[in-house]
Amino acid sequence: MELFEIIRRDHLVHQKSVRKIAREQGVHRRVVRQALRSSVPPARKSSVRECPVLTAALRGVIDGWLSADRVAPRKQRHTARRIHQRLCREHEFVGAESTIRRYVGRRRRELGLKTDVFVPQSYEPGLECEVDWYEAMVDFPWGREKVQFLEFRACFSGREFHVAFPRQTQQAFLEGHALAFEWFGGVFPTLRYDNLGSAVKRVLRGRKRVETDRFVALRSHYLYESVFCIPGKEGAHEKGGVEGGVGRFRRNHLTPVPKAEDMDALNRTLRDACARDDRRTVEGRSQPVIEAWQQEVARLLPLPASRFDTAEVSTPRVDSKARVKVKTNHYSVPVRLFGRKVEVRTTARRVKVVHEGRVVADHERLQGRYEERLELDHYLELLRNKPGALPGALPLRQTRERGAWPKTYDQLWERLVDRHGKSDGARQLIDVLMLHRTHPSDDVDHAVSMALDLGCLEACAIAVLLRQLQTSQELVEPLSGLGEIEQFGTEVNHDLTSYDGLIGRQEWT
Repeated sequence: MELFEIIRRDHLVHQKSVRKIAREQGVHRRVVRQALRSSVPPARKSSVRECPVLTAALRGVIDGWLSADRVAPRKQRHTARRIHQRLCREHEFVGAESTIRRYVGRRRRELGLKTDVFVPQSYEPGLECEVDWYEAMVDFPWGREKVQFLEFRACFSGREFHVAFPRQTQQAFLEGHALAFEWFGGVFPTLRYDNLGSAVKRVLRGRKRVETDRFVALRSHYLYESVFCIPGKEGAHEKGGVEGGVGRFRRNHLTPVPKAEDMDALNRTLRDACARDDRRTVEGRSQPVIEAWQQEVARLLPLPASRFDTAEVSTPRVDSKARVKVKTNHYSVPVRLFGRKVEVRTTARRVKVVHEGRVVADHERLQGRYEERLELDHYLELLRNKPGALPGALPLRQTRERGAWPKTYDQLWERLVDRHGKSDGARQLIDVLMLHRTHPSDDVDHAVSMALDLGCLEACAIAVLLRQLQTSQELVEPLSGLGEIEQFGTEVNHDLTSYDGLIGRQEWT
């Protein structure tokens, strides 16, 4: 720009020729003529050169990740920043993020992958929190499943809380609030939502809504106000913070697809991720999230004395198969409750059956339809009277499928049947199973293994072994040789002729 000014001044003011100006300034006459035509230099042609540190091998790695994104969940695909982070951590990449952005941008256009854009918003400290559901895939030992996540995001500081549930049920929605308020240590005066079915029965004109009774009870318990966005995609811009937080959290903590042993382990991982995110700094801000949070926490409403009871209560009658029906699924209860009404408390993860103030059954909630969850212990008294039903019992099959039936129990059952017959052998096994009600399962399993080694194939003998295990680490001497009796076999001599002499002698006396 300065050179063009000098050229124009020399020619227009000092009347210098084009040739002379080019010689004095050391430029081509073409540049002088460009300056005389316009005071603004033309834009330079930009040439993008691939960074030398972005080798062909690394480009292949990036292409592999982007190709895998084609079949990955749409919202769990890599961003350029995430790719740069993984390259630095996994492949010791030393180049700049801008290099990766240029390469990924070109490849992304070729692959047709797109990203969403949200409208940024600003809020006063401690005033408002945004809430939203989202979903992501998780790899469990039994396979890949779609999991529902509930996010709470403080609008001012950007502090987040994430919790996972199997389904988007109303119980999960309510439980998520109770957990979030405990995580934040208080209640936000205002919470902003989509028009969630767990909270809204019907959308009316404008901002008016017909809300569900359980949601109104939750809001009354914690004494906050709710605000609902307008329906449709336009409403997403009214809670752009949580929308952006969903994408950021999913890219950083759920990409690639995470692995978890079960839902509890997944939620522990989410809590650790939320704690790490407290130390991050939101782009465009000068202080970490946790420091900005200190300005908010003092303005939150205090937590009530007790947590909101999120359980849904029903009173079904126990059917002839010792089950209660919750929604479309069945859960077992002790057979002694057949025909009686019981109280069932259903939460997002558990189904608890209460009778006369005591919990008589506690099941993991089934997430499908028309399924059964049966506990073998609930049927032991009935099976003792009907031992022939044990081999084909559905509760026994489910116990095996859950991995709660040790192989030693099959060995014990087989040997009990050989010694006592099918019916009595099954009864002896049921007596052993009843020991789990009063003793730790590990101790019972140990006692069964010892009984198999010693050859004491009686339920009462296993009970003696169990008591001795719990009182002393070493068994008393008389039990050490119980297995030796098997060397004599089980055949019985039925010849009673030798007793005739005794009978005759008794009559003579």
